[in-house]
Amino acid sequence: MSEILAVNGLSLSAEDEAYRFIEAAIRAGRYRAGERLLAEEIASEIGTSRMPVREAFRRLSAEGLLRIRPNRGAIVRGLDAAEMREVFEIRAALEGLAAGLAVRKITPQSLAKLEHLLDQMEQVNADYPEWVTRHRAFHEYLTSLADMPRLTHQLAGLHSAIEPYMRIWLEHADKPMTSRDDHSGILQVLRSGDPKLAEETVREHVRATIPALVDLVRS
Repeated sequence: MSEILAVNGLSLSAEDEAYRFIEAAIRAGRYRAGERLLAEEIASEIGTSRMPVREAFRRLSAEGLLRIRPNRGAIVRGLDAAEMREVFEIRAALEGLAAGLAVRKITPQSLAKLEHLLDQMEQVNADYPEWVTRHRAFHEYLTSLADMPRLTHQLAGLHSAIEPYMRIWLEHADKPMTSRDDHSGILQVLRSGDPKLAEETVREHVRATIPALVDLVRS
């Protein structure tokens, strides 16, 4: 029987807790590309046995975030320039699709929530790690409005793969992190009720980041 842990009032298996812990650490840049992760050390840190951590390694490996090396733990995967471009192109296509579908289901309440999430991004403009977190929340909420759980899950994995690089890029970026005009433009097309325009706008919004992130991993 799997171990069960209580997290934020919810019952999670030990494997799920280990998965969340490791995935969050990779996203935050605590575990960096090329770093070796040992099940024993992580299990000790989160207070569980090694087996749930190893199962979490397998899940993260299947999602492309880790590379398992027999008898040597797991290695945090990095993205090269070609992989970075591929991830962003896939994300652009899927997130554009989600936006086009969301237009048909958009409500005044969901638009207000998107405005609120955009305001939260503005409030932490000088705090790049928190900005990245809130930026992801904006995009993931927009994706959720399509009401397609598999699509949402696929995009969550893509966000996790690029989030460490977003944090590094913004730490050294010359441009401000606000991007309010870009995101306000997304809200405007959502209000228009035009699915094709929404899909194209979000797709190009995501693709606009490709050159900078590709340059980052090349450097």
